[in-house]
Amino acid sequence: MTHNFDPTSLREYDIRGIVGKTLHPADAEAIGRGFGTRVRRAGGTRVVVGRDGRMSSIDMETALVAGLTASGVDVVRVGLGPTPMLYYAEATLEVDGGIQITGSHNPADYNGFKMVLQHKPFFGADIQDIGKLAAEGDWEEGEGTVSDHDIVDDYVGRLMAGYSGGTYKIGWDAGNGAAGPIIEKLVQLIPGEHHTLYTDVDGNFPNHHPDPTEEKNLVDLKALVAEKQLDFGLAFDGDGDRIGAIDGQGRVIWGDQLLSILAEPVLREVPGATIIADVKASQALYDRIAELGGHPLMWKTGHSLIKTKMKETGSPLAGEMSGHIFFAHNYYGFDDALYAAIQLIRSAHVIGKSITELRGEMPAMVNTPEMRFQVDESRKFTVVTEVLERLKHEGAEVNDTDGARVNTPDGWWLLRASNTQDVLVARAEAKDQAGLDRLMGMIDAQLAASGLERGPQAGH
Repeated sequence: MTHNFDPTSLREYDIRGIVGKTLHPADAEAIGRGFGTRVRRAGGTRVVVGRDGRMSSIDMETALVAGLTASGVDVVRVGLGPTPMLYYAEATLEVDGGIQITGSHNPADYNGFKMVLQHKPFFGADIQDIGKLAAEGDWEEGEGTVSDHDIVDDYVGRLMAGYSGGTYKIGWDAGNGAAGPIIEKLVQLIPGEHHTLYTDVDGNFPNHHPDPTEEKNLVDLKALVAEKQLDFGLAFDGDGDRIGAIDGQGRVIWGDQLLSILAEPVLREVPGATIIADVKASQALYDRIAELGGHPLMWKTGHSLIKTKMKETGSPLAGEMSGHIFFAHNYYGFDDALYAAIQLIRSAHVIGKSITELRGEMPAMVNTPEMRFQVDESRKFTVVTEVLERLKHEGAEVNDTDGARVNTPDGWWLLRASNTQDVLVARAEAKDQAGLDRLMGMIDAQLAASGLERGPQAGH
């Protein structure tokens, strides 16, 4: 027996597609067969499986488990929960790998699979290998068992372990995603006053799209914080591995700004540590880490790439503009928005300033949101190479860690190819609007030199 996946579903960091179009239960079964085969060939025997609250997740789970057990792997189901709960289960249970069924922050008709093998991210060539094993029908055979394990209370207990935050008034918006039930348990345990929004899990996302990095999805949280005069608000994506936040005045605290707050207590406890952020992060963050005595390291965008770099450098803390925050300090090194939320509460207490004060003290920068525009898949990497060659020829100050990040007296601009879509990503940051306009002019000039122009904003 062989199986062919829709080629668009095998992404860099996960397997993802539109249910009924590019992703079907038969794909889930083949993922189970392939992943189970990889586990067996690595000497393993057990895999933990979790799922988010999407309408298709239960059917996908049934098919995935059938594929795993047919490869001779025993399955431990932890049921409905956020992706970090699955990561926690994989880190702490006697298992050899884990798979979360989740469409993350994508629209309701998407679903997908995030995988961990022997405590390491499973991505890139590993995911392509799942496709190759399926195409060749090169699968192990066997009869695995299935058991259920309720890990929710253990996970909540671990999130709260050694809690030492202050007493604040906080708003929480789960966006009808998989983190909702965990948030309801946390607010019973965290001191202070708590107000929650949309903690009931609903795969149709009836209130707003579960992506806290887009400001339009924070409207209800802003209204709640204003109406109840709360200290700050926290928001979560559909599978609870990305965090968004606003201060008491309703100002957004972006991913890099959150990291600059979270870094301070960590650097007090681990002086001189390496703190990693992705190439989309503000220069203000890298300057702040250095000011706090840390070693700032700019790295490639992508949660699997960041996790791998953290292990390599022994970094206690990393973050991405997209709201993935990774704690290895007193934690497991995976991206967990619920743990990040608790550490943010603790950070305000440890630093001795309110979240609003901390946000207000940050340097005022004028920047663009992440601009994403469609480009032919075959051109996206070549365009970036062309841009880099021209910049180097011009003698520009350029960092090529992930695309082209260019420093100028006005600030900086970035152009990189998305690893997951046929999209180019651009961002720019300056001290004032005139500087930002000049930076945008540079981006447009480079695109024009490669025969492109910035098109309409593309989705994730």
